[in-house]
Amino acid sequence: MSHEFPADSVGLVQPQTLHFDQPLALACGRTLNCYDLVIETYGTLNADRSNAILICHALSGHHHVAGYHTADDKKPGWWDSAIGPGKPIDTNKFFVIGLNNLGGCHGSTGPGSTNPDTGKPYGPDFPIVTVQDWVNSQVRLADHFGIDQWAAIVGGSLGGMQALQWSIDFPERLRHCLVIASAPKLSAQNIAFNEVARQAISRDIEFHDGHYYGEDTVPRTGLMLARMLGHITYLSADGMREKFGRELRSGNLSFDFTPQFEVESYLRYQGERFSTEFDANTYLLMTKALDYYDPAAEYGDCLATAVAQTRCKFFVAAFTTDWRFAPERSREIVDALIDAGKKVSYAEIAADHGHDAFLIPIPRYMEVFRAYMTQVDADVPALTTGEGN
Repeated sequence: MSHEFPADSVGLVQPQTLHFDQPLALACGRTLNCYDLVIETYGTLNADRSNAILICHALSGHHHVAGYHTADDKKPGWWDSAIGPGKPIDTNKFFVIGLNNLGGCHGSTGPGSTNPDTGKPYGPDFPIVTVQDWVNSQVRLADHFGIDQWAAIVGGSLGGMQALQWSIDFPERLRHCLVIASAPKLSAQNIAFNEVARQAISRDIEFHDGHYYGEDTVPRTGLMLARMLGHITYLSADGMREKFGRELRSGNLSFDFTPQFEVESYLRYQGERFSTEFDANTYLLMTKALDYYDPAAEYGDCLATAVAQTRCKFFVAAFTTDWRFAPERSREIVDALIDAGKKVSYAEIAADHGHDAFLIPIPRYMEVFRAYMTQVDADVPALTTGEGN
């Protein structure tokens, strides 16, 4: 008996692997001679390929953005709340592409992939990649589908950085840029959190200097600690208090070091699950890409100068209790865009969920998101006739 999916779901979806043979020069000075990107698509690309939307993922994200891989899946893709028929990113109107970035651990070429020069996994020898490198690889993805100009590029957190970089490096190739719960560069505090996470992983006895693939082990303890730390920073104090308070698991103190509070059990569960699903070398790479991101650096440290050549319209959103990517960081982007004379809409959403709010279908958030996407749809050009495009 077939599983009934919600009416507003894209339903069963299947990943695709795209292979690129054209060498990709990286910011670090190295070159990938070839690489794979794993993607998923939802909706239908229109005749002149003008209704395409690219979804850029955050630190631990991947290509499975919406829908289900099997009829038995309990959970859909990571942003299913926003993508599907009648949802803010309406797949009745748009052709949506989600991808797993280079360096990822969900099928795209990364540390776990075979290094053609050695016949063994790259491991720590996989090159450091940057947001600009990801954008350059995504340009090849657009070219593969014949998409000259995206209707919109959308991303939250690290994904928002990719969307912003697209608007700077390839201004003519997108009409709208949606930057959600992001920042123009990391604060020293954020870089510090990332370094603690990397230390937790690299000092795990099972890390083997990144060559754990050949040791039949993974640095689970390090990954678990990195995820626990990250999870604390993604939540807000209010959200944690509301969700857990100081609730005891059994109702009584046990006077030992086993998890006694609900929040302890929750963090351990999240950490243990993550340690079996994510690659440690990829985690190191992704956090470095976050640390290195600073588009203003090439423009005299002036963000307004960096965005001066952009041509698209912008939507920037932030959440009140997000202290990892606080609203003032989003306002830095907005102020730079205004200084540069660009069209920008800004929404600051009251939410108790901290940084994780960008993944949650908060009614006010979905309302403003949907309203902006209506404008994106209105800006999709009418079908050009008589052209073989």
